[in-house]
Amino acid sequence: MTEAVSRPTLEAVAARAGVSRATVSRVVNGAGGVRESVVERVRQAVDELGYVPNQAARSLVTKRHDAVAVVIAEPETRVFADPFFALQLRGISKELTAHDNQLVLLLTEGRDDHARVARYLAGGHVDGALVFSLHLHDPLPGLIQGAGVPTVFGGRPGWSDGGPTDEGRGTGRTGGEPGVVFVDSDNRGGARTAVRHLVDLGRSRIAHITGALDQTSAVDRLDGYRDVMRDGDPRLIVESDFTPAGGERAMRELLGRRPDLDAVFAANDLTASGALRVLRESGRRVPEDVAVVGFDDMLPIAEQTDPPLTTVRQDIEEMGRLMARLLLSGLDRRGPREGAPGEPSASVVLPTTLIRRASA
Repeated sequence: MTEAVSRPTLEAVAARAGVSRATVSRVVNGAGGVRESVVERVRQAVDELGYVPNQAARSLVTKRHDAVAVVIAEPETRVFADPFFALQLRGISKELTAHDNQLVLLLTEGRDDHARVARYLAGGHVDGALVFSLHLHDPLPGLIQGAGVPTVFGGRPGWSDGGPTDEGRGTGRTGGEPGVVFVDSDNRGGARTAVRHLVDLGRSRIAHITGALDQTSAVDRLDGYRDVMRDGDPRLIVESDFTPAGGERAMRELLGRRPDLDAVFAANDLTASGALRVLRESGRRVPEDVAVVGFDDMLPIAEQTDPPLTTVRQDIEEMGRLMARLLLSGLDRRGPREGAPGEPSASVVLPTTLIRRASA
């Protein structure tokens, strides 16, 4: 029978470092008031002994679980098929890992899932929540607010009045409803840049394949298109759903409505990839007959389409990093013995950039 190996205790670390148990506890839990030379001795003792703090006991002191829920308001079939989510999760994961926090992934597909997520968050298992891919009239924000969990949203929530709406905006901190903190890209400004590029190429019959219009990113990109094409033919706008199949359906509909169209601005790269396939099947040359611009600059897609896709770049991974950073900075401003949750700071809207390739 193998003997159980005893784990090093707080007392053992204190003895090795030549300090009191209370001092070790303060260092391990990140409390202040300890001289740097003593902190170094304690850390060295922790490393030498291989001491691992008891998380349950540590949580009683710090009132932190070192865990963050990432809530994606999409079914798993969509999350694992769309590289956008992988990039955003990678950014979030890197930032949380750098601060020794765990990521708890929660997906929602229906009303039962909403209730499950709300119960989990209200149960005090995590320090905060990062929520993205919300749809209009989604009950999640209200449920999360009811759970009393500090939250940062990915993308401008539909009830917030923040975000880029005027010429020249699209970078830095922005306003919005008090208490609502989000990280977004300049969707409207990026769309304007894309459509102006097509106009500068001499295209005049420019179509737009939208994303799902129950999401603010799609609405903002449609608004950016309309900012440039103020007198455009409404038949040149078709609603889609941010998927390749949706791009194919929308492109076929556009060719049926306006076979003379000479350019397409697609709401994301996946939609653009579907549109390109239909254009190729219909015998249209890209960009000679029809120029195409996407949105996102997801390299596995944009560089491998035929031809490579001109698109608007948003830094998706950095959006994830910033979401986590804003949440953690808010939590860090809360003292370890205070009961009130830490509030994240102001929202951030990141700039976008046009990346020119062969499709336009």
